[in-house]
Amino acid sequence: MILSFPPAVSNSCRILVLGTMPGVESLRQQQYYAHPRNAFWKIMGEIFEFSPALPYRERLAILNRNGIGLWDTVKFCEREGSLDSDIRSPEFNDFAALFADYPNLRKVCLNGKGAEKFFRLYRKHHAFPELEISVLPSTSPAHAAMNYAQKLDLWRRALLS
Repeated sequence: MILSFPPAVSNSCRILVLGTMPGVESLRQQQYYAHPRNAFWKIMGEIFEFSPALPYRERLAILNRNGIGLWDTVKFCEREGSLDSDIRSPEFNDFAALFADYPNLRKVCLNGKGAEKFFRLYRKHHAFPELEISVLPSTSPAHAAMNYAQKLDLWRRALLS
């Protein structure tokens, strides 16, 4: 069984970025989006003007100061490797509790189709506050349908609107 990370959220966050489940490299480093080819931190660095080479805790703090929190849709699951398509027996994080604890969260940005699939499954069975939902292209290197500039543009629009 693989266990996800706790939410990286503060009271000032108004947007929650949701991934699916940390991949092998992220789990090894205990950091969101740790794979060197994942574009997440490069995109965030461009949008919020910081170096993706900063220490992990500083990057999280910058996101939180800019109103962005991070979490994943899946709390724990069975999976070989890092692909979302290989997730088996997922248990979801408790979003109802998170939104109750952080009432300033008004928008969810889903990092890829896997996150969208699992978040929609969870929402079928749980009441939610009214939220704006944006499905964004995955920052994973496995998602090659868009180039970096296209991904950056869509992420920038979603996070700064």
